[in-house]
Parts: sequence; structure tokens; C-alpha cells
Amino acid sequence: MKLFYYTLFFIIVSYLVVFLFMFFFQRTFMYHPNVNSYNLAPIRFTYEKVKIPSENNITLESWYSFKSNQNKTLVFFHGNAGNLNNRIYKLNELDKLDLNFLIISWRGFSGNAGKPTEQGLYQDAASAIRWLETKNIKKTDIILYGESLGTGIALELAKKDIYAGVILESPYTSMVEMAKKFYPYLPVSILLRDRYQSIKKIKMNKSPILIMHGQMDTLVPFYMGEQLYAEASQPKQSYFPKFDNHMMQYTSELLTALKNFIGSLK
Repeated sequence: MKLFYYTLFFIIVSYLVVFLFMFFFQRTFMYHPNVNSYNLAPIRFTYEKVKIPSENNITLESWYSFKSNQNKTLVFFHGNAGNLNNRIYKLNELDKLDLNFLIISWRGFSGNAGKPTEQGLYQDAASAIRWLETKNIKKTDIILYGESLGTGIALELAKKDIYAGVILESPYTSMVEMAKKFYPYLPVSILLRDRYQSIKKIKMNKSPILIMHGQMDTLVPFYMGEQLYAEASQPKQSYFPKFDNHMMQYTSELLTALKNFIGSLK
């Protein structure tokens, strides 16, 4: 009988240790600024390196490519890993469209000060929009582009204001649902600090939206993209390629989907 109680005690203590470890260090599992495993490519676009002031005396290393006042301006919110260089292959293709674009790096990424948190990243994104507004670019001329983690940040902005459009690449319904997928043995609904409740916010979006999600996504389940699309209001478009994984391939089909969506915007 003693062995049973000792074993039970060991299991309970071990579980509490894991719970406390995950509570205090959860953000190290969510944000990976030093990962550089994505496709690296030579830069084929003209841009200016800019520093955008954010909250908490933080400045954000960013790239700004401006072509014409007649173009919409796309603001790129990247995912939870890597730096600006890891998105060059996407920017090379976006540069072929009639767009200006701004890509920002989050606090704690690309050598920026601070540590990433949900509220901190929302502040960084809002700061990027304010910076563009100082250049007389209106929200109604801005397209929000969220990649993976960045999709939740794009929806945070879009729930408050109307933009020219919103593009979500490989979006999740919420970080709570994502955590349940990876840590089913933990009470993540209680544990999680950064929740990114996209499924609730998409109902508040009033801007035209394009949702892109590969059906073979091994990180964010494809059904999450489908759920978000089902909840989104019109006008909405989708691009759900059968064989794409999480970091989507910038194929001619994807670029056509982007062109069609951007061309539909007023």
C-alpha cells in the first residue's frame, strides 16, 4: 500500500513541477526569434531600412518599400520564428504586385529590445500603422498580411478599424486551441497567458478578407483555417491548396489568389 501512495505522490509532484515550469517559461515555447530555418533568398526588391518607435521605448527594425501613392500598402506581420531575412522569398514575389509594403520585426526579434508578449506585439503592430499614417497613408489604403502567429495580430487590428483588406496565411483559431493540440495533458485554458483569440475576433472584422491555408499543414491544423473562413463575413475569399504545408509555397496559383484579392479591393 505504501508503494501505491509513494507512486501517487511522485506523480502529483511531477505534474505540479511540469505545470509550474510551463507556466513560468511558456513564452519560450511560443516565440522563437533565433530560429532561422526558413528559405533564405537574395533580395530582389528596393527598400529602405527604418526604425519604427513602439511602446516601452522599443524601436522595431523594419523594411519599407514604397513605389507609388496610387498603390495600396501591405503591412506584413511575420510568424513566431525567425527574422526579416526569412521572409525575403515572399517579399520578392509581393514586390511584383502593384503594392508598397512594410514588414516589421517584433520586440525581441531581429535584435530589437524587449520580450515578445501578446499585448506587446499588438502594440508593435499598432505602432506600424501609426508610422504609416504619419506618411499620410490611411487605414483604408492598408492591407494587413498576417503569417501564422501574425494572423492573430492582424485580426486584433482589424476588429477595431476598417482596412483595405486582410490576408491571413496559415491562421489558427486561438492559441488556447493550439496549446491543447500540443499539450493535451495540461489545463492550458487556465495556464496560457498569450491567448490570441482569433475565432472571436474574426466576427468583428469588417474588412475584405482572404484566408490561405495548406491542407497538409502539420503545425496549424487545416480545419482551423476552414473554421475562420466559415465565421468570416463577406466579402471573403479563400485559397486552400491540397499539398501545402505550414509555410505556404509562393506558387503561381497562390500569387494568382493574391492578385485576384488585391484587384478586388476598392
